[in-house]
Amino acid sequence: MELKQKVMSEKEALSRLAALCARAEYCLSDIRHKMKAWLLPEGADDRIIRRLTSDGYVNENRYAHAFVRSKFRFNRWGRDKIARALKMKGISDEDIADGLTELNDDEAERTLMDLLIAKNRQITYKNDYDRCMKLLRFAVGRGFSIDAARRCIEKMDINEE
Repeated sequence: MELKQKVMSEKEALSRLAALCARAEYCLSDIRHKMKAWLLPEGADDRIIRRLTSDGYVNENRYAHAFVRSKFRFNRWGRDKIARALKMKGISDEDIADGLTELNDDEAERTLMDLLIAKNRQITYKNDYDRCMKLLRFAVGRGFSIDAARRCIEKMDINEE
């Protein structure tokens, strides 16, 4: 799919991006992606990014915190999947680590337990080993650690008996 490019002045692009960033959190890679569709003067993208950053419209640390909260609460992703997604957006390791402090281990384990209980009702399995492996794969795919998944599965077994 080809990007439809539009000629835009640096001032117009800056005001449009500032308005966008005032409504929601964006990271630098999101901003750069948006600017690719605009035919901007040479070097304007770097000047715009410097201005947005210096004026506080774009802050990667603040973005990381908002991203972690959003993906955990609404998508119910685990720590590992959130960290990978932030890394793919070019967020620094320090900002990722700081953003992940938003996650509460007890709340994450409760969320994982809820997900596993719901998934357990949906899957078909031949034996306990098969069931356990399917639940482990599901949990790891959602970004939770194998150890956390095992603990939750063991608690499920205790509760079911």
